[in-house]
Amino acid sequence: MSLKVLPTQRTLILTALKLPSPAYLSGASMARRPRSSRAWHFVLSGVRREADGRAGARGWGYDSDGQQHSDSDSEPEFSSLSPSIPSAIPVTGESYCNCENQSEAPYCSSLHALHRVRDCLCGEEDEYFDWVWDDLNKSTATLLTCDNRKVNFHMEYSCGTAAIRGNKELADGQHFWEIKMTSPVYGTDMMVGIGTSDVNLDKYRHTFCSLLGKDEDSWGLSYTGLLHHKGDKTNFSSRFGQGSIIGVHLDTWHGTLTFFKNRKCIGVAATKLQNKKFYPMVCSTAAKSSMKVIRSCASRTSLQYLCCFRLRQLLPHCVDTLEVLPLPPGLKQVLHNKLGWVLSMNYSTSKPSSSSSSGSDSDSSCGSDAEACQRKRCRRT
Repeated sequence: MSLKVLPTQRTLILTALKLPSPAYLSGASMARRPRSSRAWHFVLSGVRREADGRAGARGWGYDSDGQQHSDSDSEPEFSSLSPSIPSAIPVTGESYCNCENQSEAPYCSSLHALHRVRDCLCGEEDEYFDWVWDDLNKSTATLLTCDNRKVNFHMEYSCGTAAIRGNKELADGQHFWEIKMTSPVYGTDMMVGIGTSDVNLDKYRHTFCSLLGKDEDSWGLSYTGLLHHKGDKTNFSSRFGQGSIIGVHLDTWHGTLTFFKNRKCIGVAATKLQNKKFYPMVCSTAAKSSMKVIRSCASRTSLQYLCCFRLRQLLPHCVDTLEVLPLPPGLKQVLHNKLGWVLSMNYSTSKPSSSSSSGSDSDSSCGSDAEACQRKRCRRT
């Protein structure tokens, strides 16, 4: 079915795109412009959106460059799946804190307008970081700030998927980091995960997709609650949005990957990851989106670590595990400096609200799988 573009519609769209107005486009120049050009793609997509709106279409969204997509990652192989949430609407109500600027997403329906607010600093207590984002291994549509701890995606508009990795390979031992969503969370996908050095971070710069987990070299947790790996996706957790803190624990000794949301465990995402070299990674298709590293820690898998890990399991609801233990002040300070992150992890299960969850959580596997691995290691020790 052909769509008719009214002159006023074409003028408004071309003006928004900062292209020459129709008055300067002669018949010859219009004939020379291919129909598949980027400008006419914008024009037709804008008209289609208007037509779909009149027809009462549901479940479709637009990234900031005006391209239409569905919540099934805009990929043909998932076209049969019904979208879980409207991707053009930012996720709200999933923040770690109750700050006013996190409770409601400052979102504007305009293609190029996302009103930014000052970031809150809740949960950002750490001053030392084992790694930050790598300025040499990132997509072209990214910008680093805050001493390379904050990554900003698609500064003006989005035409695909941008990604970045940490500047340090996660060697043998225990690794834990937290990523805070410092902007509205929306679009085809925004993800947190891990991947090997074989992941091409700039491969999908002109394609909207869920980059982490498209192959066997990466795992990614989507803001929609879906876990991606090898091109497959499964329901894993509730959604996360602006202000959410996503924690990741990579245990290279036992080969497990565990995710946390707002400092509560949501599940063991992968096992048998021994003898592999990973990097922390994030990706986003949303314009003017950003994420920030607020914690990145590492330690050896020692008896000291295992003891602290077990203490945390026995006292999961204590805000400060060391305060309730009858230990000398000097020993408490040493443990806090070396393994404070272990003693603050919460392995008690987190139950999502029925209104925000798109599927069942895998929380029940979090504590049991990790505890079984730790008991096995303790017997060997």
